Amino acid sequence: MKITIKRTEDQLALVRAMGSNNREEAYEAQAAVAELLGPVVSEVINNAVTVGNLFTTLTYQADDNPSLPLDLFHDITEEDYVQVYSQQVAGGLPYNQVFPAHNELKFSTYTLDSALAFDRKYAKKARVDVVSKTFTRMAQEVMLKQERTAFNVLASALVGGDSLTATAGDHIITSSNAEIVLDDFNQLIEKSKRINSSFVGGTPVGGSKIGVTDLLVSPEIVSQIRAMAYNPVNTRQATSGTTSMAAPEDLRSQLFSGAGLPSFYGINIIEVLEMGSGQRFNKIFDAVKGGVSFNESTKQILIGVDRSRDALLRPVVLDEGSTGELNVLVDDQFSVRQNKIGYYGKVEEGRVCIDDRALCGLICNK
Repeated sequence: MKITIKRTEDQLALVRAMGSNNREEAYEAQAAVAELLGPVVSEVINNAVTVGNLFTTLTYQADDNPSLPLDLFHDITEEDYVQVYSQQVAGGLPYNQVFPAHNELKFSTYTLDSALAFDRKYAKKARVDVVSKTFTRMAQEVMLKQERTAFNVLASALVGGDSLTATAGDHIITSSNAEIVLDDFNQLIEKSKRINSSFVGGTPVGGSKIGVTDLLVSPEIVSQIRAMAYNPVNTRQATSGTTSMAAPEDLRSQLFSGAGLPSFYGINIIEVLEMGSGQRFNKIFDAVKGGVSFNESTKQILIGVDRSRDALLRPVVLDEGSTGELNVLVDDQFSVRQNKIGYYGKVEEGRVCIDDRALCGLICNK
């Protein structure tokens, strides 16, 4: 991810004006840069392939009272109640609330921010690369915070998953193989089909569907998928008496040629460095699960998401006059003596899961 300012005469003049000794001229130039690059930073964040962008964005105006009519976003379930997972503060532990399906769901939003500064001399020298790096870092810091808050909600909703055809915690299956094989994907698809029932617990209109569109995995899992090109993939002894069976030639050829693995078994593969044994998201899942059946140092979780459902929502509050979700402002805390130029960016958002049937998980060995 990189934000670049073109070296045109107008852009260079604007950056030089930021370092002017005339306070009013400098502030106007700084505000112009914030107005110019604020929407760019917001668009970069929203288009990045991250865990946070698995959520569908809903926008609200400032001073609004954010809410959702649950009966329009969720099929009625047994006893007409819906489980909703949300956070009250950024980084807080999401908790489960039970609402009647016909109720208006109220939820909380919180502010994620980032403040950065650079020396005024870089502006006087028209160092557009320094200005670009400042806004790139701002986008990175906001995305980092969004990743943490989004995964907290995902993990809590997955662990507490309780649908008509699965009891609490049964949205997660455990692999019995040393490494991930085709059978694990098959079992995960089977679990997702069982979870994705109609509102009466039967077959949905149009028939059952896969129920997994995206799969969050670690680099180690991607490596094991590639290894199917040359490792055995069977879990049962073949009728011929051999115990090892290779994947079909077409599949092995695809694995050889598709090192990036954008998809597998019709499922989009999203490689996340924070996932895997001993990694940050694995530790969060272990803390949320709170049981003895998962050890974050020897096991790892794979999370399947059905993005065809409007289950994962991200309400965003738009400030009045703002041109994007991220509001970038000139940070006026610096005096002339400090010789600094600062910017402050903030976004007010929330994370909500209103349908845990969109989530399923697979626990694998290290």
